[in-house]
Amino acid sequence: MVALAILGSLKRELGDLDRVGSWLKVLGMVNSAPGFNQQPQVINGFSDLILELYGPEKGLHARSAVGMAELPFYIPVEIEAEVEILGSKL
Repeated sequence: MVALAILGSLKRELGDLDRVGSWLKVLGMVNSAPGFNQQPQVINGFSDLILELYGPEKGLHARSAVGMAELPFYIPVEIEAEVEILGSKL
C-alpha cells in the first residue's frame, strides 16, 4: 500500500510515471515491537514491486530497513524514496 501511495504521489506531481529515470535510494521504517528483527523482509514488498515495474536498470536501488519504536499516526510502515526525474528543470 505504501508503494502504491508513493507511485500515486509521483504520478500526480510528474503527470507520467515514465519520467522516473531511476530509483536511487529507499529508507523503510517499520513500527516494531521489541525483539522483532524482520524489518528487511517487510520492506522487500516495496522493493520487489519497484523492481517488477521498472526492471533492474531503473528499479534497482540502495536500501535501508530499520525498526522504530513508534511511527506517527500509528502507521505500520513509512518509506522515504529518492528517485531521478527525467526532464526536470532545476
